[in-house]
Amino acid sequence: MIRSIFTVGGWTLLSRLTGFVRDIVMAAVLGAGPMADAFYIAFRLPNHFRSIFAEGAFNTAFIPAYARVKTVEGEVKARRFADGILTGVVLVQLAILAIALLATNWVVATLAPGLSDDPGRFALTVDFTRITFPYLGLIALVTLVGGVLNANDRFWAAAAASILLNVAMVGTLSVAGLFPTAGHAAAWGVLISGFLQLGLLVFDAERHGLGLRFGRPRLDPETRAFLIALGPAIIGSAGVQLAIFADTIIASFLPQGAVAALFYADRINQLPIGVVGIAAGIVLLPEMSRRIAAEDFDGARFAQSRAIELTLLLVLPFLAAALVIPEIIMRGLFMRGAFTPEAAAEAGATLAAYAIGLAPFVVVRAFMSPFYARGDTRTPVLATLGAAVVNIGLKVLLMGTFAQVGLAFATSVGGWITVLVLAMLARWRGYECGDAQLLRALPRLGLILAALAATLLATSAVAPRWLAVLPHGRDETLLALCVAAGGAVYAALALALFGRRYLVGLLRGRR
Repeated sequence: MIRSIFTVGGWTLLSRLTGFVRDIVMAAVLGAGPMADAFYIAFRLPNHFRSIFAEGAFNTAFIPAYARVKTVEGEVKARRFADGILTGVVLVQLAILAIALLATNWVVATLAPGLSDDPGRFALTVDFTRITFPYLGLIALVTLVGGVLNANDRFWAAAAASILLNVAMVGTLSVAGLFPTAGHAAAWGVLISGFLQLGLLVFDAERHGLGLRFGRPRLDPETRAFLIALGPAIIGSAGVQLAIFADTIIASFLPQGAVAALFYADRINQLPIGVVGIAAGIVLLPEMSRRIAAEDFDGARFAQSRAIELTLLLVLPFLAAALVIPEIIMRGLFMRGAFTPEAAAEAGATLAAYAIGLAPFVVVRAFMSPFYARGDTRTPVLATLGAAVVNIGLKVLLMGTFAQVGLAFATSVGGWITVLVLAMLARWRGYECGDAQLLRALPRLGLILAALAATLLATSAVAPRWLAVLPHGRDETLLALCVAAGGAVYAALALALFGRRYLVGLLRGRR
């Protein structure tokens, strides 16, 4: 399980890096005018639906159901179950696609009402949406095949698939002259990537004897349990998307630069969440689902505890840096051209507010897994929606005084509420929620965090005196020095407090 977490995390990191390259190319080719606005909206529409119906909800309902059928009734029944779901997914996606293509004007007018006053942008958005919307159906199939692979301990293809989106878009944008506009090139890149991602996962599934075939959908007990779990999962994913929409809507009322500060801070904050937290959640869910289906509850608790322990250990450097030197991070990474010192200060303060909730955001999937692994998608939904209500309420209260920093802080509060509520409900129901080894590790993790923070604070205070003689690159050099000093202290303390044998055992999954 631990090796798989590193596999998924590594591919996710590569995806994020290629995503930065894609953003640079898009900025150069599309610019920031009406065409870029039209494309971003057209790209966002299928992505929001994908987050709600496909990746967000489908996996949390399908993987535990598939693992349960495979563990209890065998591989033949599990294959038949997945084949029936495949047919159902294709039929539903064809219906959604037909409705979307026939009513694209209405869909765009409903979800992006501000475009109605700009006929040019509206027309471009409709054109781009008709190209990009089939991507939703392809990603739904990618999610299904990826779920089957993940449930059979095959993780790399599903984790690497998103890289192909970045590659395809860079490819079409590099030959944008062959398309009517650069926006059309980007839109076709999105659609082409859907076929490439599906092809990669189908190839990996066929190579390992896990390929799916169309089967007659059956409303048997397993399928009914899956559908019952899918409903609350969709509602929960919609709640998360609602909070994201709220950020966008509220930020539009803030002073100029607030949206950009949120964007840059969130880009940095999402790196450890994606590379560490989401990677651990992807691997942990099928692991716990199999163990719980086999009634190995001690093994499920052990897997969950080691995943939490590993994610917290890996995220400590990110957390310390975002709390102590957020402005140095923004200056070193982004402060050039039109990105001013004032912009770096605003983005840095926003990053620090996000960092308050970094720990719960990287472990929240581990706290959801005991519920999802039992087919209970309703309880995590209630916790998520309750936290979203508090989150949005705090945003409204804080936006006037703290602007985008208040929005980021409210997001962090929502993360803590979600994890604490899930932990209490898991304890109340007798589910897995950490072990004695994890509790013994927490004080040591806290000590490492404090030492890292002190090291970064001292380096950021002393080093600028030495760097004053440099004609250029002072901010980048200061950030590099902080990384080097913090990395040395982190490695030394991890070895001293946990020991080489313990760390090697953690990485190898030993008890």
